[in-house]
Amino acid sequence: MKKVLLSAASVMALSVGAQAADLGAVDEPIKLAVNEWTGQHISTHIAGQMLEAAGYTVEYTTAGYMNMWQAMADGEVHAALEVWSSNVSDQFAKLEAEGTVTEISDLGLVAREGYAYPSHVEEICPGLPAWEALKDCAGQFATAETLPMGRLVDYPADWGTPGADRVTGLGLPFKAVPAGSEGALIAELRASTEKKSPLLIVFWQPHWAMSAYDVKFVDLPAAEEACFTDPAWGVNPNETSDCDFSASRIFKTSWAGFEEKWPAAYEILKNYKLDTATQQPLMGAVDVDGGAVEEVVSEWMAANEGTWKPVVEAATK
Repeated sequence: MKKVLLSAASVMALSVGAQAADLGAVDEPIKLAVNEWTGQHISTHIAGQMLEAAGYTVEYTTAGYMNMWQAMADGEVHAALEVWSSNVSDQFAKLEAEGTVTEISDLGLVAREGYAYPSHVEEICPGLPAWEALKDCAGQFATAETLPMGRLVDYPADWGTPGADRVTGLGLPFKAVPAGSEGALIAELRASTEKKSPLLIVFWQPHWAMSAYDVKFVDLPAAEEACFTDPAWGVNPNETSDCDFSASRIFKTSWAGFEEKWPAAYEILKNYKLDTATQQPLMGAVDVDGGAVEEVVSEWMAANEGTWKPVVEAATK
């Protein structure tokens, strides 16, 4: 496994005036949600190891990103460390309004989502990155399962349908096909890059694959709130979602009773920050080099105590 010894002086940050808090119920495990993508695993395990350093027991609980919110509201899952505002279920907003789940603070990652393609696809579909080019060359992306329409590889089904929504909104002659997993999305990028074959995919950054496969985003119409609520807005007067993804804010959430039950743990999670420049190589150490998440994170933690230990100490001493 490639050594991951990064200098990350700005990764963690203390809030001004942070004070030590009681540890709370250290005899009960804190259950952190583990969702379906590697970056989230990295974010979660760094937070988990910080909590363990403070004296807590942590359990990593596999949870579907779009449907974990009721379990969090019920206190069966206690926190999620990488929530994307552009792709979070309506149930989260409902439960947040009811006061059963709560937002903790921003994580610190700079994010983007959208239609994407490996750079060589511009030779196959002249006119890219302008989205209108997709109307003229959709046939280049067709497969046996989508003929006569082009094929768009959408997010896995349990992440929502943002690709399909925009196919409808923009009136594109494409069929959105959900990927089976994050790994399946990567396999598509790898195969397209190696074979120089056409590929249109829904993807995001931060992600190590953005640089490994020279991935570019399609220029879609700029997103505004009205795009998602008013069909009359935008290029298609009959549909919503005729625009790009909303700029995404990445934040942390918890069960509403978390702060009272584990006060110091809440302070740690509130002040925990992770930047894109740190996360992406760690993702690559897992997905490219084959390292286990726990080992990759442990190695980074050992090499960067000065960036995370002050956060733990401020909350507990």
